[in-house]
Amino acid sequence: MIPRRLRWDIFCRVVDNYGDIGVCRRLARTLAAEHGQSVRVWIDRIETLAAWFPGIDPAAAALRAEGVEYCRWEAPFREVPDEDIADVVVEAFACELPEAYVAAMARRPRAPAWINLEYLSAEAWVEGCHARPSPHPRLPLVKHFWFPGFTAATGGLLREAGLIEARDAYRRGAPREALAAALKLEPVPEDALLVSLFAYEQPGLAGLLRCWAEAACPVVVVVPEGRVLADVASHFGLPARAGARLCAGALRVEVVPFVDQAAYDRELWACDLNFVRGEDSFVRAQWAARPFVWHIYRQEDEAHRIKLDAFLDAYTAALDAPSANALRRFWHAWNGAGDLGLAWPDFAAALPALGRHAEHWSRALGGRDDLATLLVDFCRKLL
Repeated sequence: MIPRRLRWDIFCRVVDNYGDIGVCRRLARTLAAEHGQSVRVWIDRIETLAAWFPGIDPAAAALRAEGVEYCRWEAPFREVPDEDIADVVVEAFACELPEAYVAAMARRPRAPAWINLEYLSAEAWVEGCHARPSPHPRLPLVKHFWFPGFTAATGGLLREAGLIEARDAYRRGAPREALAAALKLEPVPEDALLVSLFAYEQPGLAGLLRCWAEAACPVVVVVPEGRVLADVASHFGLPARAGARLCAGALRVEVVPFVDQAAYDRELWACDLNFVRGEDSFVRAQWAARPFVWHIYRQEDEAHRIKLDAFLDAYTAALDAPSANALRRFWHAWNGAGDLGLAWPDFAAALPALGRHAEHWSRALGGRDDLATLLVDFCRKLL
């Protein structure tokens, strides 16, 4: 009899600042809170958690928060007794498990369920590779590849129970006022375009900021402290740190501190347009059901462009041609293949249609099981 409460070890190396650990944190928290699992996360940069858990000791070897144990993953890897090896072992985003840990996995009377949690992709080949087994070349272990995705033949997307209901309830209130109060912003005009800007470095940003400054209606842009902030500061020729307010024409930029994931979700819910990056905020923007722009993590071999176009093909399939073309052109420009200032007018004109489409897309995704539920069911069958 497999116990309902399984022990999970999730291994994560922080590559994209908060993106990778953001996904792992959401998965771990959901496994613990909604599925009653015992979860331990091994993380190589435990100090990154300080952004979410103020007051933690960044030099600590371990900490416990939200029902999850976080442990420092360092080399050489600390010895873990055989009896302490988890029932389910997840290596996130192609990180390699410590050899000593793998050897201990093989010594268990019952081999653990070993999952390689892959990056999210809409590419067609993902369905054929999802949940496929890969036997270890020497040890009696089998790894299974888990691909998050947008179809029923993939591993789903992270979504907490009640998320959509919470979003809708938040919007039935006064979301702009709530956001302004939470982030200590000046009131947002009723006719303003409210934008959340979370991105990697963006050399073409100046052209877009000029468009917003010349807009017929106010544009309020909320920018958390992060990598794109240097481009914002460069355009204005002023320092930009949390609390700064930068203005030019119709444009007002509000620089805010990096916030917790739940607060960031509410920011996405409140805004009219969301710029997101990497994987975690990319998924959250889709649950926000608002128009959004994805800054994909750049890869040296340009493989990110294939992933970008695969998602665009899927996302725009049900859009009218003018809106789809405007979205595709602007996303390409945002990812370095075009002029943002030239692409903005058509994209701005398409925002009402893109808003309706975002609602439809989110509802369709919400009708499928979430990633954590699918993964728990799969691992229980393996065991």
